[in-house]
Amino acid sequence: MAITIRRAVKEDCPRLLELITELAIYEKAPDDVTVTLKHFEESGFGPSPVWWSFVAEEDGVIHGFALYYIRYSTWKGQAMYLEDIIVTESMRGKKIGKLLFDRLIEEAKEKKFNRIIWQVLDWNEPAINFYRKYNADFDASWVNCSIYV
Repeated sequence: MAITIRRAVKEDCPRLLELITELAIYEKAPDDVTVTLKHFEESGFGPSPVWWSFVAEEDGVIHGFALYYIRYSTWKGQAMYLEDIIVTESMRGKKIGKLLFDRLIEEAKEKKFNRIIWQVLDWNEPAINFYRKYNADFDASWVNCSIYV
């Protein structure tokens, strides 16, 4: 298997949305994906992108991706916020997640972000175990909040 990690391009967006839908099904929230392809493309490749991504590809097929954006802390400055790291189910266990995560770490260092932040569902043991391999800190003291406008 020769997996290549590269920056995502606009033409990858339909496949990325397929993987996002696959993740939503895995996370028991298939109806929560409401972003349109047009909005997704404009948000990543329009005049003012708000997200960036790396894809894991083999023979022209994208098997996974990691998408991040910049988060700002008034206490600590810029950080990378990992929104999603997704590997299609049939390719899990083949070190693709590690390749993507390692590339994110390189990117964070290149851009001089002070840390990488993300969330994981408390029942997602495979993901939690993956992050433990990186000695990730798990912080249960914060409560997630949101409002829809």
